[in-house]
Amino acid sequence: MTRSTALLTDHYELTMVQAARGSGTADRRSVFELFPRRLPEGRRYGVVAGVGRALDAIEAFRFDDAALGVLEDVVDAGTLEWLASYRFSGDVWGYPEGEAYFPYSPLLVVEGTFAEAVVLETVLLSIYNHDSAIASAASRMTLAAGDRPCIEMGSRRTHEEAAVAAARAAYVAGFTRTSNLAAQLRYGVPTTGTAAHSFTLLHDSEADAFRAQVESLGVGTTLLVDTYDVAEAVRLGIEVAGPSLGAVRLDSGDLGVVAEEVRAQLDALGATGTRILVTSDLDEHSIAALAVAPVDGYGVGTQLVTGSGHPTCGFVYKLVAREGDDGTMVSVAKKSQDKISIGGRKYALRRRSTSGVAEAEVVGIGAPPADDGDGDRPLLVPLVSRGEVVGREPLDTARERHALSRAELPRTIQMMSHGEPVIPTEHV
Repeated sequence: MTRSTALLTDHYELTMVQAARGSGTADRRSVFELFPRRLPEGRRYGVVAGVGRALDAIEAFRFDDAALGVLEDVVDAGTLEWLASYRFSGDVWGYPEGEAYFPYSPLLVVEGTFAEAVVLETVLLSIYNHDSAIASAASRMTLAAGDRPCIEMGSRRTHEEAAVAAARAAYVAGFTRTSNLAAQLRYGVPTTGTAAHSFTLLHDSEADAFRAQVESLGVGTTLLVDTYDVAEAVRLGIEVAGPSLGAVRLDSGDLGVVAEEVRAQLDALGATGTRILVTSDLDEHSIAALAVAPVDGYGVGTQLVTGSGHPTCGFVYKLVAREGDDGTMVSVAKKSQDKISIGGRKYALRRRSTSGVAEAEVVGIGAPPADDGDGDRPLLVPLVSRGEVVGREPLDTARERHALSRAELPRTIQMMSHGEPVIPTEHV
């Protein structure tokens, strides 16, 4: 049975529903939008992730007996009865998973009654803010890595459930595998792993440890060679496995320098096909710095699952239009200083040059922006229609979309230094 997501929300969402029911406004048609006012400081683009998880959360947003029991002291009896029969019956449009985003991109447009749409605020923000932060960091890492694969291995550095979501988001943004087995079970993310330093320390000698690993996993395995002396471990590894050893892993020291030394040693031993994998608190900057080193792949943990310095995207969920007394829709917006929202239902397209390079994020207010005929493409797709999920898709589709979306951005995204968004956002 799917676990209910109804209590993954804030207390005030439900007290607003109670008060709106009392004032007769709970059933007013409303439009909420989830969007960023800005990119995290210094970032040039962001990546949308968590869409599939959000759709699962909407489907599972049901107040069962256990949830209703918790809420008996939160809302009145009439609101409890309303919550007991809650089913989102509206429409949701959004940027598909893996798409790039920019300031004020309308990542989600939620249309329904006020009451049924407002209660989704917290869970949607929780999923989108976390998963998009991870995917945005992962995209910069895979961009810096080029053709060299990146492996997600940060489970032990974050909450156990966040670790599963992080592995999924990283895969969307180009990581090839994860160490997290739950991510494989739930989402089909490929997994990998061999041995830690404890395995070497368990044995009476490094050679015994290597021999046990090779006998169990085959000569194509990856040996961790920096428990003691790297050069001696490399020699022992080739002695045990032969020149067909799959790879060696370096987890400490000046990785660029050590990789050069290990590559020379492997080649001299005839192990020219043995790959070198590196780990040890890597981020997009250290990956970029290793571009000229003889490294064949990267394992990334802490910096990935914490968003490489930006663990949240700062997304907000705001009411932008609601039904007026005469039945027509009225634009509304928050005008607080430094937290300005723009009223009206939004539409969006990516304006591209004739050669297919993105030039602007064009956001239409109240109506879709005009396509100039030079390859512009709409960004919003239907995700939920009349309460039914219609936008679910395979994770590999999101992964492929990300590669295409990133490829159309200006080449300045390759710069790892702080900068402004690579394309402007235009409201029309």
